[in-house]
Amino acid sequence: MTKFLLSVHVLAVILVVGPIAVAASLFPRFARQPEPGSGVAALLHRICRGYAVAGVAVPVFGIATGAQLRVLTDPWLVASVILTALAAAILALAILPAQRRMLAASTPDPGRLAMLTGLFNIIWAVVVVLMIIRPGSTTGV
Repeated sequence: MTKFLLSVHVLAVILVVGPIAVAASLFPRFARQPEPGSGVAALLHRICRGYAVAGVAVPVFGIATGAQLRVLTDPWLVASVILTALAAAILALAILPAQRRMLAASTPDPGRLAMLTGLFNIIWAVVVVLMIIRPGSTTGV
């Protein structure tokens, strides 16, 4: 069961977080173009919004995997959960609303949004490193 849960968790990260990271990173560039409410910028926003909903699967299967492995209280996993919650909050409370505002604006300012998206991506990179290195792990890997 653990292998199944871990497989679904990793697949969810790749297939959900990856597209959000790419679409959110590309959005500011395309939002600068005339009529950002149409075309590529609008599509990128829909991708981010839709995949954000599907992104709930990432922590659900991650926590289920951690429970199976009995590592829910390990510091590396606690840190990963906190960082995941932070990334989700940045996406839901800052990135998606900023994208929506930029699509509605006639003269968008993508600077802050690009910074938030970069922070979102860096947080996910740190989570990946924590998942691989697992500080304090007794597996010897």
